[in-house]
Amino acid sequence: MDKATDSSGLTFRQDYFADDKAWSALVSLLSDTFGIDLDPLKRLGGADPTSMPFGWFDESGLLAANLSAFAMPIVINGRKINAAGLQSGAVRPPWRGRGLYRDVTKKALDWCGTQGFEAIVLYTDKPDLYTPYGFRSLPMHLHAGVAPEPVMGAMPARTLDPWKPEDLALLQRALKSRTPVSDALAVCESAAMFLINTQFDPDVRLSWLEDRQAVVAWKVGDDNTFVLSDVIAETIPPLEAILGGLGIAPLVVEVLFSPDKLGWQGEARALDGGTQFMIRTDLQISLDRPAMLSPMADF
Repeated sequence: MDKATDSSGLTFRQDYFADDKAWSALVSLLSDTFGIDLDPLKRLGGADPTSMPFGWFDESGLLAANLSAFAMPIVINGRKINAAGLQSGAVRPPWRGRGLYRDVTKKALDWCGTQGFEAIVLYTDKPDLYTPYGFRSLPMHLHAGVAPEPVMGAMPARTLDPWKPEDLALLQRALKSRTPVSDALAVCESAAMFLINTQFDPDVRLSWLEDRQAVVAWKVGDDNTFVLSDVIAETIPPLEAILGGLGIAPLVVEVLFSPDKLGWQGEARALDGGTQFMIRTDLQISLDRPAMLSPMADF
């Protein structure tokens, strides 16, 4: 039997993102627990409108424990799945061991059930925490190989800065009309996650290919390897056109998603990191080829 939740001195709240003080309490919780700053999201279009947070607050308004769910439709093996994502899960040290995280997890899963989601997904470095709830890990693979010969575009790419209103508006339009970057595994839409993730890795660059109507998220990795994180477009350009538009000719490319729409094939390499992608579903789902979700959709 599960140990009873000890919520003495705390008040449960959900759907609190419209409350500025409560939002600030979540920002504080995630900053103190993980060292990440979620607050810029308010200036980048706001939280995902489908988000549903579940949290326990103390009398001063401090957030002791939280877990948030949001709609995150994904494509797996060419099939669109009405999925939800779980994120922002944390408990402050003074309140750990009281069953609060188990409580918000159950509440989030029950809410997802009432919303009719076909699957629930999450990233975690503690998979054993979620296996009792029916989650299982899916293996993630990047793809690496020799770069193709660049094909120059009609116009050179220009850098996008999400803090410039005109660039943010362009990004929001592109994200709204994007097609999944892969048929193997990809998000269908997740604008808020993409925009906040532009702030978490200072090495990632955003470039606009006007002739391809495509946003490219990329960086230069070790040994001058070209690392492609994501492509936001209605039609995904081939890799050779992306390199040509950016005006670069690397020797080696790493693609952080399945490259089935890039007209290029690399060697699949299993990710060695401790973070795992997990799924909970009654559907019979397994990846039919090596794949991973773009880190720009990381949550």
